[in-house]
Amino acid sequence: MRTEIKNANLLVVKIGSALLLDGDTLNRDWLAAMAEDLATLKANGKKLVIVTSGAVSLGCANLGLKRDGLSLAETQAAAASGQIALLRGWQEALGAHHMEAAQILLTAEDTEQRRRYLNARQTIHALLDIGAVPIINENDTVATQELRYGDNDRLAARVAAMISADCLLLLSDIDGLYSANPQEDKKAEFIERIEHITPEIEAMAGGSGSSHGSGGMVTKLQAAQIAQSAGCHMVLAGGRGLKPIKALAEGARASLFVAHDTPLTARKNWIAHTLQPSGTITMDDGAIAALQVGKSLLPVGVTQIDGQFERGDCVSLVDRDGTQIGRGLAGLASEDARLMMGKTSGARDDVLGETSTRGRAELVHRDDMVLAQKTAEEEMGHG
Repeated sequence: MRTEIKNANLLVVKIGSALLLDGDTLNRDWLAAMAEDLATLKANGKKLVIVTSGAVSLGCANLGLKRDGLSLAETQAAAASGQIALLRGWQEALGAHHMEAAQILLTAEDTEQRRRYLNARQTIHALLDIGAVPIINENDTVATQELRYGDNDRLAARVAAMISADCLLLLSDIDGLYSANPQEDKKAEFIERIEHITPEIEAMAGGSGSSHGSGGMVTKLQAAQIAQSAGCHMVLAGGRGLKPIKALAEGARASLFVAHDTPLTARKNWIAHTLQPSGTITMDDGAIAALQVGKSLLPVGVTQIDGQFERGDCVSLVDRDGTQIGRGLAGLASEDARLMMGKTSGARDDVLGETSTRGRAELVHRDDMVLAQKTAEEEMGHG
C-alpha cells in the first residue's frame, strides 16, 4: 500500500465525516495534523485532490436541524450553510502550510455527461498545474435525489477516474476490508490485497458504522470497482489517529485494491473500444507524422471535417484516402473546428473570440487519442 501511495504522481484523498468531525464541529486538531500529512506529500512532488465530507452535519449544527430524517430541501439548506464552515476549515489548515485551497462542488451529471466531465477535468487539472489543492464535495445544495451520488466514496472514485489519478486513498473509521464485520465477529479476517471484486468479496461488505456518514463498506467496494477499472489503485485505511498518512508510511495496516491497468491505458481503451465516433477529421501528411511521434492534433493539419459533434465527443481520425489512423476526443465542437481548420493555434482568439471558452487549442489532445498502429505499451509512453 505504501508503494502505491509513494509512487503516485496524482493522489486523491477522501476524508470521511467520522474523521473530520468532533460531534457537530470540526475536529481542528485532526484537520491540522492531516494538513501536515498533505504538506509532506506535496513537498515530495505529488499533486493532491481532497474529497471531503461533513458539510451537511456542520450545517445541521449551524441551523439547529436534527441530522436524522432530513427532507431533501433541509439537506440542501444544511449543505449550503455547512459548506462555508467546511471550506474555511480546510483553507485555514492548508494555509498554515502555504497551500491554497480551491472549492469544487460536483453533481453526478458533472462526471457522467461528457462535456461537463471535460470541463470539470480541465478545471481540476488547471488548479493542480497552478499548485492549488482542489477541495471537492458533492453539490448537495442543488442535486436532486435522483441525481445524487449519496456518498463521497463513489464521488471520490469518479473524480479519480475523471482526472486519471494514480491512486485513491479512502481514509475511514475502519482500517481495511475484513471477511466479516470485526465489531461483531472476533474471527473476522483482514484482507490485505484485493485483485478483483468477486461475489465472495461483495458478501463481506457490512453496513455503515458511523452516525455522520452515508456510506458503508458496500459503497467502498463500489468505489474500488470504479477505481480499478480506471487504472487507479485504491487504498482503504483507518484515519482515526493523527497523521494517518504518516502512519501508513510507517507500516499501518490497510487494504489495497489493485488497479487493472494504468490510468492512461484505461482511458485509451475506453476511447478505442467503448465510444462510437460522431464525426470524422481528415488530416494532412504532416499532422499524421506529428501524431505518430506522440504529438497532439492541431487545427493547422486538418483538411476536412465531416459530421456533427460536440466538444468531448469521439471522432475518427483519417488520412486523405479515408483510412482510419486513430480515434480521439474532440477538443472543439464541429462548428468551431471547421472555423479553425487549416489555421494555427495562435489564430484561435481571432477566429473564435478572445473570451471564448469553447475548447482547447488542440483539436485532439494526445492523451485523448488512440492510434490504430500503436500498441497499448507504445501509447502508454505518450502520457
